[in-house]
Amino acid sequence: MSKIDCLVQIFRTQFLPERIEFRVLPSALFLEIRKLDFKGLNNSVSQLGLGCMGLSAFYGAPTAEEDGIALIEHAFNKGITFFDTADMYGPFTNEVLVGKVGELKKLVEEGKIKYIGLSEASVDTIRRAYAVHPITAVQLEWSLWTRDVESEIIPTCRELGIGIVPYSPLGRGFFAGKAIVESLQEGDSRLIRIPRFHGENLEKNKVLYERVSALAQKHGCTPAQLALAWILHQGKDVAPIPGTTKIKNLDENIGSLKVKLSQQELNEIASAVPEHEVAGLRYGEGPYQATWQFANTPLPKH
Repeated sequence: MSKIDCLVQIFRTQFLPERIEFRVLPSALFLEIRKLDFKGLNNSVSQLGLGCMGLSAFYGAPTAEEDGIALIEHAFNKGITFFDTADMYGPFTNEVLVGKVGELKKLVEEGKIKYIGLSEASVDTIRRAYAVHPITAVQLEWSLWTRDVESEIIPTCRELGIGIVPYSPLGRGFFAGKAIVESLQEGDSRLIRIPRFHGENLEKNKVLYERVSALAQKHGCTPAQLALAWILHQGKDVAPIPGTTKIKNLDENIGSLKVKLSQQELNEIASAVPEHEVAGLRYGEGPYQATWQFANTPLPKH
């Protein structure tokens, strides 16, 4: 790996109170990944990031440490310089895993904190936070089957010049065929926590996958690549962080950068997944009440 300068971004939210994003900035540019500039950053991050949560928690048994390190190193060598982790993943083990990857360990040793971001924040929280200190990025769930952020949150971020970091851009793996062409592991939290993967809801949602799969064939790519390409085409201020535990899936995700879509094609893809046809909430009832739709950061005490 080339010598790198590192920074850490801390996200605070009611739902994920201590979310930390590692952004690694290499001295050399990689041709396979376009670079993305966020307001306030003195350098760039790759337009496509890597969500590391699934390596340690929630989606079945944790990945073996050597396999996780190999995946992160492979991502870096491919040009990905944007890694998402948090102390709640494991808990605590995910940050340690990311920190063991070569010079990424400097993040832990140097403890650099240069930029501020928010996760699962409402418009009110974003504006109040921005009035106190410039916000570099807002992390939110945005994918073909979760588009409620488009009406107010996305326009607010763009008005204020805030970068947009979509998490679960593949619908927690749904548009990569999870629970459809590939079974979920026993203990996978999607079977318990995510209503869209439950029974009758999943049966209804399979139709949405089939539509996207048909369009992917038309574009000569996989359903996952088409879903990622759709989110990547939403603007140059967008840097999604799809997660995976397998190098072959990572390479497939990187391949989405080669898929070119016109505005008409983007509309066609969105129309294949109408919001009113998506069955089930994106979280179970309890956690859902803590998302941006219902939760604002409390006003400061005077």
